[in-house]
Amino acid sequence: MSTTRQPSRKELSHQRIVETAARAIRREGFAGVGVADIMKEAGLTHGGFYAHFPSRDALLVEAIESAGLENAKNVLSSAQDARLRGISAFHKLVVGYLSEAHLKSAEIGCAVAALASEMPRQSTAVQKAAGQSVRRMLDAVQQALPPGVEPEAAASIASQMVGALQMARALGANAEGKSLLAAVRRQLLAQYDTRRHL
Repeated sequence: MSTTRQPSRKELSHQRIVETAARAIRREGFAGVGVADIMKEAGLTHGGFYAHFPSRDALLVEAIESAGLENAKNVLSSAQDARLRGISAFHKLVVGYLSEAHLKSAEIGCAVAALASEMPRQSTAVQKAAGQSVRRMLDAVQQALPPGVEPEAAASIASQMVGALQMARALGANAEGKSLLAAVRRQLLAQYDTRRHL
């Protein structure tokens, strides 16, 4: 009889710090993530940080990895759910990604859209983790493509979705931002989704 090992208090605290930082970097950007603020938001003391991470960059690496994995997992889970229900996985991906809810929720949304412009200015380790988040997104989009669409189209589609979300956020969660998302959503579905859902 095997028993599942329960995580230690230190492991639970470590995970809480990473999850807090993953939300914070999407909300505030890399520069907006201070160690003291993260520890406070996680309900821990600032002095305990170095028991978990050798540096701020080490935290950022884990945070971007966590955010990227969460995003990819959500996209793949959504695609699988759509297929089980006989719905176009691509339609569900595009409609969910280019939604008003995602427009308003950078903190829990796509890390690539929230951080892409900042990624090249980070340390090599953070850039590497960020690049992996981009690759995971491309893979998730590729897996959701409708039958007959070439896998190479995933890069173009992902770029359009990320760019549209960034531009809509720059315009604001108002009629103008929402209209931009709706236009790109319609265009992508008309071009790639054979079911032509709107």
